[in-house]
Amino acid sequence: MEPLSIDEIKGSFVNSTRSLVKAMTPPPGFTELPWESLDYLGWRDPKAPNRGYLVVRRDGGVTGIALNTQATSKPRRGTGLCDLCNTAHQITDVALFAARRAGPAGRAGNTVGTYICADLACSLYLRGLRDPEVPQGETISPELRADRLTTRLDTFVTRVLA
Repeated sequence: MEPLSIDEIKGSFVNSTRSLVKAMTPPPGFTELPWESLDYLGWRDPKAPNRGYLVVRRDGGVTGIALNTQATSKPRRGTGLCDLCNTAHQITDVALFAARRAGPAGRAGNTVGTYICADLACSLYLRGLRDPEVPQGETISPELRADRLTTRLDTFVTRVLA
């Protein structure tokens, strides 16, 4: 992914209010992000841990999606699978994120949800730059996994925009 400025990021959101975008905290370590290893920019807001952001380059522009999740009160056991990168995690390291739809549908309260790595770091997991706690059974190349991530991500963004 090509580097983005904070202004580009803040101007990209299609499903959020101006006040929420203004209150958004940039990703921690923004100036040191490994842009060359990212398929999209994703982070949890340190000031609002139930809020996350996903920014992707698509169709020659930048599209930002504001996400919400709920904190779980009980520790859970088992494994979960990220719908975007297909990385298996401990169940507590995968979260159901809901995105308000863009436009009139979103203003009416309609949302789209999917399970995503709780830290929104899919690109780093599929390239082996961050290790999940659960052993992975998938043996395909990181390039093919990145292509699949791009397709699934595009499908999710299209659902938000529809």
